[in-house]
Amino acid sequence: VQLVESGGGSVQPGGSLSLTCAASGFSFSSYTMMWYRQAPGKEREYVAEVSLGGEVTDYRDSVQGRFTIFRDDAKKMVYLRMNKLKPEDTAVYYCHRAPDFWGQGTQVTVSS
Repeated sequence: VQLVESGGGSVQPGGSLSLTCAASGFSFSSYTMMWYRQAPGKEREYVAEVSLGGEVTDYRDSVQGRFTIFRDDAKKMVYLRMNKLKPEDTAVYYCHRAPDFWGQGTQVTVSS
C-alpha cells in the first residue's frame, strides 16, 4: 500500500487549496478513504472521509461546509478541496486507509 499526498502550500486566510492523494498497491475502490491532519503540538485528528463509490461523505464539524472530499476510482485518487481556509487549519494533512496506512503528509499553512 502506498499513499502519496500533494497540493499543500501557504495561503492567506480565506483562500483555497486542493490536496490530492495518489493511491497504489491495493484495490482502491474497495476502501473508504480518509484525510487527517496534525497541527504542531497537537494530536492527529480526523478531517473527512469518503465511502466506497463516493456516495457518502463525512466531515469534522470545524470544516463542514468549507472542505469537500471526493474520489476518482479510475485514477485511484482522493481529493480534499479546502475553501475559506482559517489559520487554525494550519497542519500537516495525511491521507489514510484503514487499518493503519498513511501517506507522508503535505503541509498546509494559513497565515497573513
